[in-house]
Amino acid sequence: MRNTFRQVFHSPRFVTGFVIFIFLLVTLIVYPLVSPGDPLEMIGLGSFFKPGTYISVLDAAGTPAQTLKLPDAADKRLSSMLSESDRVSMLRWLTAVGVPESEIDLQDTSSLLKLWRENYDAKARPKGMTMSDRRFYQRLDEQLESAGSAEALTLMRQDEAGENQEVGRVSGTDYVNVKDVANVRTLPLGTDNFGRDTLKELVSAMGTSIRIGLIAGSIATCIGLLLGLLSGYLGGFVDDLIMFFMNIFTVIPSFVILILITYSIGQAYRGADTVAIVIGLTSWVWTGRSVRSQVISLRNRDHVNLSRLSGHSLMRIILTDILPYIASYVVMAFILQISSGILAEAQLSLLGLGPRTTEVPTLGLMMNWAMLYSAHINGAWWAYFPVILVITLITFSLNLMNTGLDQVFNPTLRD
Repeated sequence: MRNTFRQVFHSPRFVTGFVIFIFLLVTLIVYPLVSPGDPLEMIGLGSFFKPGTYISVLDAAGTPAQTLKLPDAADKRLSSMLSESDRVSMLRWLTAVGVPESEIDLQDTSSLLKLWRENYDAKARPKGMTMSDRRFYQRLDEQLESAGSAEALTLMRQDEAGENQEVGRVSGTDYVNVKDVANVRTLPLGTDNFGRDTLKELVSAMGTSIRIGLIAGSIATCIGLLLGLLSGYLGGFVDDLIMFFMNIFTVIPSFVILILITYSIGQAYRGADTVAIVIGLTSWVWTGRSVRSQVISLRNRDHVNLSRLSGHSLMRIILTDILPYIASYVVMAFILQISSGILAEAQLSLLGLGPRTTEVPTLGLMMNWAMLYSAHINGAWWAYFPVILVITLITFSLNLMNTGLDQVFNPTLRD
């Protein structure tokens, strides 16, 4: 046994897949300790907040400020205030008053503002512009002027009589240390369409999907191993009967059967474990056929015939004379069944037939939510790309482990 483990962990492919899978498992354990709480808690009143650190504006305004004179602060402030549509509108005005379009660079904020200040006149009436257009440009000019002023914000507070009193001014050179702000929240992957922390949800979904894969893989491997052993060793009528059922499942695609069964269960009764059981009950066929072919090649060997002539029971012959010879193959089949179970859940959830959404998130459900709320159209890559990456890492690591084991236990693949 020790020599077997030594051979397994000398396989580069197995070690690479094993390290990736262990890293994912460690993340499942450690991250909930760092960021506890309900992964389905809606913390954002909106959809698809960008990744980053969010601080309370109210707490930041009440935090003692320090003065910093950064040379490019004003340019950055103005650049952030100018949206793409504002820049296009400024281009329209400038070209209307005679500025050549070739001299206008929409991405160079400094030169764009310089041209604007040199050519904008609130009293001008460019040809083709309505009064509402001119009022829009007046508001835009006022916005740019206020952004460039030293005192950009006045803090007001109501007294007991209900009148506003000035309590201070926020200058463009005032800064606060983020550690001094009472309420700060870092969202490395932003929020999803429901305003939930995507990273916390992703870690929880990864754990649920792995659990689904383990349950489905265990059920499928056990059923396939049992039927494959009986069919391959007993032969005759038992073999014909078991092969009849295997052929039915082979002719009808298992995923179609899986869709029909999960649809018949109903959304209210489809928990994560229920979906895992259904996946396991419909994905055992290829394991059963493979185990059967392995047992057929073993049942007439000398040690099996000797055990049979010695009067050993069927259970003992299977457990002691046949199963140890195919144990490595069963382990590899189990690894592949885990991977296929995770992928099957993701496919079902994308079709809207996955676990109910009110209990726990899964990787497939996160993909389904991102698709339904058009995350790819809104540019919210953090809502779906990390999910795709995690599914890829899980299946890639499991398949690497399977390939490594195959190189160790399959004599034809050894160097």
